Amino acid sequence: VQLQASGGGLVQAGGSLRVSCAASGRTFSTYIMGWFRQAPGKEREFVAYIGTGGGVTHYADSVKGRFTISRDNAKNTVYLQMNSLKPEDTAVYYCAADNAYYKSYVRTLEYAYWGQGTLVTVSS
Repeated sequence: VQLQASGGGLVQAGGSLRVSCAASGRTFSTYIMGWFRQAPGKEREFVAYIGTGGGVTHYADSVKGRFTISRDNAKNTVYLQMNSLKPEDTAVYYCAADNAYYKSYVRTLEYAYWGQGTLVTVSS
């Protein structure tokens, strides 16, 4: 599967932004989808994941209550709605996919496919 992230940009602290990740192929609905982010000089970190049907989601503590992950299997797209953004949310946001089950899905090595990333900058 090929992934294309989009929707990043510059936003003021307290604002909102939605990033999207479009996937190729006809088997999108069989993939667990995750969002990760990488700030300058830091390691890539888990943000959120969503199960194949959209009913299961999990968030990093740092974004819980502010970010919402969702997916539209008919459009082969996963979204990350980010509200109440903070300067520390500034990072390149990456979407990831994997279709092997029974994993934690919070580690980068658990995902086989990655998008190119989209930059989100939150100004103070």
